[in-house]
Amino acid sequence: MKTLKLTVLCLLLFAFTYADVSKTEKDALIALYNATEGESWNTTWDLNQPINTWHGVTIENDQVVALKLNFNNLKGNIPEDIKAFTELKTLDLSFNKLEGGLPNGLTTLTQLEGLYLFSNNLSGSIPNSIGNLVNLKSLELFNNNFMGPIPVSIGKLKHLENLLLSSNQLMGKLPVTISNLKALKKLSVFDNNLLGAIPNSISELTNLEELILSNNSFYGSLPSGLANLTKLNTLLLGNNAIKGNLANLQEQLPNIINIDIDASNTRGKLATLDEETDDEDEDDN
Repeated sequence: MKTLKLTVLCLLLFAFTYADVSKTEKDALIALYNATEGESWNTTWDLNQPINTWHGVTIENDQVVALKLNFNNLKGNIPEDIKAFTELKTLDLSFNKLEGGLPNGLTTLTQLEGLYLFSNNLSGSIPNSIGNLVNLKSLELFNNNFMGPIPVSIGKLKHLENLLLSSNQLMGKLPVTISNLKALKKLSVFDNNLLGAIPNSISELTNLEELILSNNSFYGSLPSGLANLTKLNTLLLGNNAIKGNLANLQEQLPNIINIDIDASNTRGKLATLDEETDDEDEDDN
């Protein structure tokens, strides 16, 4: 009897240890490995070993829920096969050497909560379908070569807390739909080619702690509504053509620790925003 119990226990332990994902997800993992020169990764996978031993792969209920391969020397493109991970919550491929655009399949992963692709060589546009990722809390794409506008569909990401798009080649205006992101704590778009007036509606983001718009081509008057952002501790607006008295604004924001003030922004009243010319769609509210 003891022998039987021991055998059953061993079988259960064996089954747990070698618990596997579906063939579809396993094939997608191998496609990612092949597309990014897996043999040259800093920490590579032994494809003959169980998947739950593979570096950076987290499995729950026989499904991949996290891929954390940051700082791992990935080279190449993110394959379309990424769409197979339908329960994926975290994708962290930051600090690698990835190139190319974002595959369409990436924006079908509606369970994603964290998308970390910063510090790569990714390019192309941020697709409007990014708005499909309705559970995202962090979208971090900084230090890449993304071009084109910030899509208006960004306003659909109602749970977003961190929107970090700095150091790319993004163009156009800040979409007014950003004002829908009531949970947003960090908004950083510095060092891009963005322009236009800062939407007065940005003052609706009352949970905002960091607002970083430096090194762009924003112009016009500073929105007086910024004084409503009482949780702000960082406000960086330098190297733009913004009018208004930042020194005066700083006095109205009790938690400000970091602020940059150009010489031209130390005089005058805290002006209201120039009349906005919003030629963007507001249909993604």
